[in-house]
Amino acid sequence: MGWPRRRRRYDPFDEFFRELDDILYRFLREFEGFTREFEEGERPEEFRREFRVIGPYVYGFRITVGPDGRPKIEEFGNVRRIRGRPVISEEREPLVDVFEEAEDVVVIAELPGVDKEKIKCTVSEDRKRLIIRASNENRRYYKEVELPVEVDPGSARASYKNGVLEVRLRKIEKKREKGFEIKVE
Repeated sequence: MGWPRRRRRYDPFDEFFRELDDILYRFLREFEGFTREFEEGERPEEFRREFRVIGPYVYGFRITVGPDGRPKIEEFGNVRRIRGRPVISEEREPLVDVFEEAEDVVVIAELPGVDKEKIKCTVSEDRKRLIIRASNENRRYYKEVELPVEVDPGSARASYKNGVLEVRLRKIEKKREKGFEIKVE
């Protein structure tokens, strides 16, 4: 003789979860089939017309601490968010660092795979932004860099080596206005 079997009580949720498991299992099988067809190139007709490949996809981010002590998240690549949706563009946004030295502002940008003759750097009219454009047969870069101070565009020096662009810009010193002291009677 063995142990007496216990009768299991009826639980109305057992049937619900069993049906939910079946629905999820069928959904996963259909989704796997769809992704397999998509990867193998057998796309449904509605995707064939609208699907355009821009590649490769490049996306990254960097987290730094700003001068105010707050974390700053900086994105780079060719994937941007517009209204919450990812949008792939042909131009990549390079990773850029801005350093302020005693007399200069130094901007360092990563532009791999571009010839130095194809790089264009311009300073905006207000002298507070540096615009970097670079293009090759298969790579295009574009970035507008906010500068911490006004700079002199005539003093700019740029060098490009091993995919790294370094631009040095001389700061414009603001002349301090000498005021007149007014005596209070």
